Amino acid sequence: MSLLTSREVLLIKTEGTYNVDANPTAASDAVLVENLAWAHEGLRMNEQPAVRPSLAALKQLFGGTLMTVTFDIAPKGAGAAYSASVRPESDAVLRACGLAAVVDATPGAEKVTYTPASTGQESVTAYYYQDGTLFKLTGCRGNINGNFETGKQGLISVTLTGHVSTPTDAALPAPTLDATVPQAIVGSAFSVGGFGAVINALSFDLGGKLSTPPDSSAADGFGEVTLTGRDVNGSMDPQAVSVATHPFIANLRGGTEMALNFGPIGAVQYNKYTIAMPKIYYRDVSPDDRDGIRAYSVPYGAVESTTDDEISIVFS
Repeated sequence: MSLLTSREVLLIKTEGTYNVDANPTAASDAVLVENLAWAHEGLRMNEQPAVRPSLAALKQLFGGTLMTVTFDIAPKGAGAAYSASVRPESDAVLRACGLAAVVDATPGAEKVTYTPASTGQESVTAYYYQDGTLFKLTGCRGNINGNFETGKQGLISVTLTGHVSTPTDAALPAPTLDATVPQAIVGSAFSVGGFGAVINALSFDLGGKLSTPPDSSAADGFGEVTLTGRDVNGSMDPQAVSVATHPFIANLRGGTEMALNFGPIGAVQYNKYTIAMPKIYYRDVSPDDRDGIRAYSVPYGAVESTTDDEISIVFS
């Protein structure tokens, strides 16, 4: 029987202990994603360059591998008041990619705020079902980048890397998926340095640096997958304005630090989110054309204002 590419299920659950299977279930831990795929990471196939009379190559020896799972997930709220147990669908993913979550349970104003974390890294177990085949990944950590374009839903692209066992045959489970509908990016205020720039699109990348050190005692030959650094960055495409209105190039040359605020995206309580960066600086400014209107292509970097606050994503 043929295995269909359209029949896939992804379950993700935060681990209590690193690399210990958290046993995600279809009833509680299914996530709705797009563009789901896997690949080996750090695959070791060792040649045997032995001297022999024959010119034929000897079989290469397998020396261990990790696996990456990539997918896109739409940021959206939980559709109900936030609490320790009620979080956005993307909660476990965001926390495994170097963000910490803080829940504010103030009645009527509940929210969850995600900001970078330099300590206390969390990890997840991912069960990836492909129409009859199950891949189990443990100790997963990774990186995210977000893309937000006018008139479309936002998308967060995720790469998780973890330890993987040999796949097994398994029936596709019936997942319970979050029914909350993502919001299109319309009516979403944007400003940089207090200036209400007209943009079509904004992107960000946490720039997480992932280390996959060798470990001879590990069954796969790899130690703990660890986030060792980050460089939050992104790009935007503001419509060009006069120098007096906003001096893009002067700000680039002067290394001017400015606050960036985007949102709220969505207007319904418990299904809206805001992206904020207290200090960004331009890394380049180049001309662009948007339907005959002058615009700029502006890559930027984000730095801390205090500690671990280069970016925040707030679901409210």
